[in-house]
Amino acid sequence: MISILIGTIAFAILAPVVGCLLSGFDRVVSARMQGRVGPPILQPYYDVRKLLEKEHASVNAAEGVYVTCALVFAVLAGGIFFGGGNLLMCVFVITLSSLMFIVAAYSTRSPYAEIGAHRETLQVMAYEPMVLLMAIAFFMATGSFDVNAVLGLDAPIITTAWLAFLGLLYILTIKLRKSPFDLSMSHHAHQEIVRGITTEMSGPTLAKVEIMHWYENVLFLGWIGMFFVWGSPISIALTLVVMVLVYLLEILIDNNFARVKWQLMLKSAWVVALLAGGVNIAVLAFL
Repeated sequence: MISILIGTIAFAILAPVVGCLLSGFDRVVSARMQGRVGPPILQPYYDVRKLLEKEHASVNAAEGVYVTCALVFAVLAGGIFFGGGNLLMCVFVITLSSLMFIVAAYSTRSPYAEIGAHRETLQVMAYEPMVLLMAIAFFMATGSFDVNAVLGLDAPIITTAWLAFLGLLYILTIKLRKSPFDLSMSHHAHQEIVRGITTEMSGPTLAKVEIMHWYENVLFLGWIGMFFVWGSPISIALTLVVMVLVYLLEILIDNNFARVKWQLMLKSAWVVALLAGGVNIAVLAFL
């Protein structure tokens, strides 16, 4: 419990800084890919600061409460993970954060926000099976759901759970809300008439949503990194390199693929979960 508490405090302080820089890095790289100069790397910070300075305006009081709960659960999930806690509990808590975000959109009773909430629900249905199978594969590879179990291994779990890693890599695009799976909301203005699930959110409420995304991005990249950590100090450097390369890959995918229909997203994610996660678990059962 003490390690989780320390991890939560550290994650709450450091993750927004890292997440903000990742978001700024995303914008700069995307601009270069499109032949533009792009904004400064700290532009996400400037945007959030401006939102926090605006007058608080919302459709109802419930919207802000649900968004705050979503943010708190995202911080708690990151604290559990980086504190070396239970991976399965981390998965459940971050899913609860997504559900709070969905309920916040539904509470506005806006038709545009409700369509975004419907699509966000479909995204959760698409990626959740693979996330759960990833946690099971982690348990079978390490013998424990505790994240700090990887520090006692002689080799990274990517050597035995590489199929689960590929499955996680596929659904990571959905969890990061990047094209072609950015159905509920898009970072690209040309793809939306209105702002999807965050249509009715503005000011400090929208700022909390952006900060929540920063926390989520750091947590999800942490999931990627845990596949490459073992009981050697060299693994930390290797993990950081892999996380940077994976994020660059996600930016590349985001800028080169158009949005797909929800049916394709749902079917493809479940097929990947069945083939990658299911087969990997079956193989680990016989090792």
